[in-house]
Amino acid sequence: MSRLKTVYDCDAPVALVTGSGAPRVGREIAMELARSGCRIALHANTSVAEAEQAAKLLSQRYRCESIVTQGSLEKDDVPQRLVDETVAAFGRLDILVNSAAIWSPTPIEQVTAAEMRRYFDINTVAVFLGARAAAAVMADQATGGSIVNLGDWATARPYLDHAAYFPSKGAIDVMTRSLAVEFATRNAAIRVNCVKPGPVLLADEVPDRQRLKLCTSTLTGGIGTAEHVAHAVRFLCENTFVNGVCLPVDGGRSIYSPDGLQVGENTG
Repeated sequence: MSRLKTVYDCDAPVALVTGSGAPRVGREIAMELARSGCRIALHANTSVAEAEQAAKLLSQRYRCESIVTQGSLEKDDVPQRLVDETVAAFGRLDILVNSAAIWSPTPIEQVTAAEMRRYFDINTVAVFLGARAAAAVMADQATGGSIVNLGDWATARPYLDHAAYFPSKGAIDVMTRSLAVEFATRNAAIRVNCVKPGPVLLADEVPDRQRLKLCTSTLTGGIGTAEHVAHAVRFLCENTFVNGVCLPVDGGRSIYSPDGLQVGENTG
């Protein structure tokens, strides 16, 4: 029996993973949890066709029961609806992974108030609303549940052209700790943690020179993978004595500056 099945006292625990349609970190998290015996609620906004493809892969590879949920996390009612649809399909909710996020390089002079609000709506407010909705379900379950948020290592050392993104992600650390305290008073078996990925899944258009620089920016001498992040998420879902933790999965990048400065430069 897998560790997750033991923790949640269920033959097939249920996990909702936001932002799991496109073949990026969220989808790999869904795959990792499916490998561990979970039923999966995938979520996409515009990548619905890719989410449906992911559902087929889950079935083919792991005989995993899954559903596809859809909605823009800019809308306040969507996080609650995603939780409701998951519970309606499976009868419970054991794991919520808040993986969905937006980011796009934008010079600070071009960042509008509306864009700033959009970043916070999707990257921050939706995380809060989804976690609160999930915790309401988990509070009534003897085994509680696990909520894992995705942050970003670089919120402590932000680089240029992400002046809307980094504040919206920086709030995740404090929110994680605050929600851990809040939800534990409702059910001590509810845990809230955070994974803070470093340089993973580089875009194909990243030039070799920049790719090499990213490799040398980590203590491990390389770039991470979506699998590294997914494994950390699974660990946090499995370990019932870890709560309120923000875990860097960055090859040591957050404690290392190879040139001693790197002010404002995007090194992953």
